[in-house]
Amino acid sequence: QVQLVESGGGSVQAGGSLRLSCQASGYIYSSTCMGWFRQVPGKQREGVAAVTAGGGSTYYADSVKGRFTISRDNAKSTLYLQMNGLKPEDTAMYYCAADPNNGRYCYLFAYQYHYWGQGTQVTVSS
Repeated sequence: QVQLVESGGGSVQAGGSLRLSCQASGYIYSSTCMGWFRQVPGKQREGVAAVTAGGGSTYYADSVKGRFTISRDNAKSTLYLQMNGLKPEDTAMYYCAADPNNGRYCYLFAYQYHYWGQGTQVTVSS
């Protein structure tokens, strides 16, 4: 059974930092694309960052480039999102996602990803 469990969300002031983690189990983590997405009520889920299976290539939404860093530890089956310089517009529920059928072409489209975590809330106050 595939499981993705996020942690690390919370409330911070603008300019602060948070580090999200996503623990994966139940499938071959090291051969899959992994991504972070976020969603606010009433809006579509937005791709934030993605990383290839080996971690060699990363992709970011323009809104987070230079502030967020995605990384993965395949030995621990864990995905991370380091978020610096947080802004109030970063407030959302953050989800990690896995595409177990693909490890190389990792994009920021939600339809690509088959497995999702339950989400962790990030709230940034001004």
